[in-house]
Amino acid sequence: MQELARKHTEELQLRLQRRNIDLALVMDEDSLTYLTSFWGYFGIDFGRPSFALLPNAKDPTLITPLIEKTMAEAMTWISDIRPWNDDAGEQWDQVVSEFLAGDAYVTIGVDANNLYPPVRAFLEERFPSIQIVDISSELADMRAVKSPEEIDIMKKAGDIALSMAIAARGSIQEGIPEYEIALAINNAAVRKAAEFLTDGGFHQFVSPLIHSQQVMQSGENTTMAHMRASVRRLKRGDAVYFCFCGMARFMEYKLGFDRNFFVDEISKKHEKVYQTTLDAQDKVINLIKPGAIAEDIYFAAREVYLSNGYSPAYRVGRGIGISNLEKPELKAGDKTILKEGMTLTADGGITVTDVIGIRISDSLVVTESGNISLTPYTRDLIVVDNSRGT
Repeated sequence: MQELARKHTEELQLRLQRRNIDLALVMDEDSLTYLTSFWGYFGIDFGRPSFALLPNAKDPTLITPLIEKTMAEAMTWISDIRPWNDDAGEQWDQVVSEFLAGDAYVTIGVDANNLYPPVRAFLEERFPSIQIVDISSELADMRAVKSPEEIDIMKKAGDIALSMAIAARGSIQEGIPEYEIALAINNAAVRKAAEFLTDGGFHQFVSPLIHSQQVMQSGENTTMAHMRASVRRLKRGDAVYFCFCGMARFMEYKLGFDRNFFVDEISKKHEKVYQTTLDAQDKVINLIKPGAIAEDIYFAAREVYLSNGYSPAYRVGRGIGISNLEKPELKAGDKTILKEGMTLTADGGITVTDVIGIRISDSLVVTESGNISLTPYTRDLIVVDNSRGT
């Protein structure tokens, strides 16, 4: 992970040189992980920002809260770590000011989409002569195409995702509350993640525990896309929907993965909705390949929905990686040309008001000739009939 982050930083520095940008200031937690191999669990939400300061031709500096310093020293490849604390004269603005005063920086590149407003205000007020330049597109382009090392990490996240689906299917039965299924999913995923870890080295900083709640709905609640597992008990004929996005992850790399199951039986109306959703997702999967244009894939899937009497509700895929949402998005207006090494979701979804919601999602890697799935769990319509053990 450390060597991977070093390579990412070196690439960003080359991009800064090409644009004549003196320094990048990065504080978005996902980008910090990507560039420094350091992450914490109590960042900007707790008023404790960290900063990666990356000169275009010098060694970088990591500024982090004093309480995180020991952990940062063990995790990051960066040697120059400067702590800040809440005492007078030692807060983050003072430490950043001292760094910027040490060289004649003319331009600073920032991810304008993820710059903490007080930090922008601080830069503009304290250093009005320094030009602030948006480098969000540089970071997005870098993160869109994954290295073999990153894809290997995401394959492990895919194995964790499969363990979730297997646990979900094995727990479904009439009368069981949703939260019991969510607990089984969580336990299976944690145990699978733990199989990839050792007690030492960088792995000691990688927790196998899930840092998110299970998105799950059943019965009439499947029309509400992002409810969490509740105390509702499954009924015969229920559709049961699981979104594992945000949970299917490993070493901070995230996947998209959705599946649906039915309890004991399925109606013809529900079966038609499922099949149309699957047909639309098939269209997306078949079109994801090098040279494809993102919005063209969306419009092709849109036609599947419209020709079957349904309306498309959202994009049909998104880039994934260190963040849950990366470049590109498979939606109208995104003209990104897909490249080998990109990782995306292929999504299908239909919501029929007051009837049912079906959503199917998989994570894919764009290959030289097409794509391969990171989440190769069956997409067949599954009716779980416990009376027959199926």
